[in-house]
Amino acid sequence: MSVLKSLMKISAPLAFVALAACATPFRADVARFQQLPAPQGETFAIRAADPRNDGGLEFGQYAGLIARELEAKGYRVAANPREAALVVTVDYGVDNGQEKIVSRPGFGGFGWGGWGPPYSRFGYRSAFYYGWNDPFWYGGGSDIDSYTYYTSHLDLTISRASDNQRLFEGKAKARSRTDSLPALVPNLVEAMFTGFPGNSGEEVRITIAPPPRG
Repeated sequence: MSVLKSLMKISAPLAFVALAACATPFRADVARFQQLPAPQGETFAIRAADPRNDGGLEFGQYAGLIARELEAKGYRVAANPREAALVVTVDYGVDNGQEKIVSRPGFGGFGWGGWGPPYSRFGYRSAFYYGWNDPFWYGGGSDIDSYTYYTSHLDLTISRASDNQRLFEGKAKARSRTDSLPALVPNLVEAMFTGFPGNSGEEVRITIAPPPRG
């Protein structure tokens, strides 16, 4: 058997492992400040921080996700928003992206040279980025690549309707290789409500597992 065929037999299972690992988790940094009393079935209404989003289909979808999370915590959607005990204000967005130049390892040392396995390219990476660092590439020998990353955010506040007293302030932010809000916001919502309402003044890194394949 030729050396080339031997190396291809070795690289094939490695490629499979690497591709299987491409479905990377979503990581968000979440900061929360709160003085919420234990829930006792208080009613709530959700509104957009930007009035232009109120009544929109996209905002309605995200508001539905937040409503389900709050209901799971012991609150209730108000039948009449004007009579809600709590007002939940939501803001979300993603920036225009920034370019990052990184060094990635070559695959020398095993005779692969320039025909290294295709999973070594950025195109096989997940759309989600490793939080605020990028440990994906490691090892000796390197080439230079560049890519664009986007910073997304979800801001959520809860106020008492009777006197506008602020009871909760939360901010979740993440970096990703995509700027698709329909893909990002559900993950930011899940991160925001993981361990909700959290310890006041604490910032935590929340990891959301990727959806199962197939």
